[in-house]
Amino acid sequence: MQLCLKNLHKTYPNGIKALDGVDLALSEGMFGLLGPNGAGKSTLMRTIASLQLPDAGEAYFGEIDALRQPMALRRVLGYLPQDFGVFPGVSAERLLHYFAQLKGLQRKKARTIAVEQVLELTHLSPHRRQPVSTYSGGMKRRFGIAQLLLNDPQLIIVDEPTAGLDPSERRHFLELLSGLSTAKTVLFSTHIVEDVRALCPSFAIMNRGRLLLHADTEQSLSELKGEIWVGKGQEWRTAERSVLLAQSSVKPGGKTYRVWSRGQPGPTFRPVLPELEDLYFLHLNQ
Repeated sequence: MQLCLKNLHKTYPNGIKALDGVDLALSEGMFGLLGPNGAGKSTLMRTIASLQLPDAGEAYFGEIDALRQPMALRRVLGYLPQDFGVFPGVSAERLLHYFAQLKGLQRKKARTIAVEQVLELTHLSPHRRQPVSTYSGGMKRRFGIAQLLLNDPQLIIVDEPTAGLDPSERRHFLELLSGLSTAKTVLFSTHIVEDVRALCPSFAIMNRGRLLLHADTEQSLSELKGEIWVGKGQEWRTAERSVLLAQSSVKPGGKTYRVWSRGQPGPTFRPVLPELEDLYFLHLNQ
């Protein structure tokens, strides 16, 4: 089923415009939503998940009106927010049974089968009787995936899932997440560009409540070839239509600049292969 967002607007009482005319259409597969902190990503996630209403606009998942039929949406939704709490002292197995009942699995046999499946899928079976409050950050994130899978959702929303994880936990979590996108629509929000590059065939860049770009990942990188340059000179400052993407003074030999330009921005600059981070900073800096 397709997720379709039309002209979503949301302004908070303090005047912050979190959503400013967001239009987006997504089909099955993994989709990345990139943006800095405060870009409006979490507001968009909560709106799609029917946890808050926009000031204006529409949101549909297939035939379901997400804003007017929230209970119908939640029957096919799996949601992992950026932060979530757990009951202290309650084991993963017991907590999953509780969540399964909330999701409508009232028959004990069906509930037990679902809990066993998600524990196995998230590699938490050996820790099933351990209180979730004692889990590491990565294990808690895996538990978050386990609970969202209990109702076999068709729409999965995960908000900043790898923030704060160490490299090993992050890798395991991304591997788990990548296996969920078959025949499901997965919306993956993050400010970590590498995660989108690793997982998402298509993505969007969001800032200040607006979508700056919606593109195919590989195609967008291909279109940047020959336009990313690295050098040490200051000539890029006066070159026509040049945009600074990054600068570094860590390497020996002085400060270097990474620049987007249609042509060579100066004699010290050499072309390099584009990265998704280049596209990200190009649109933010423009």
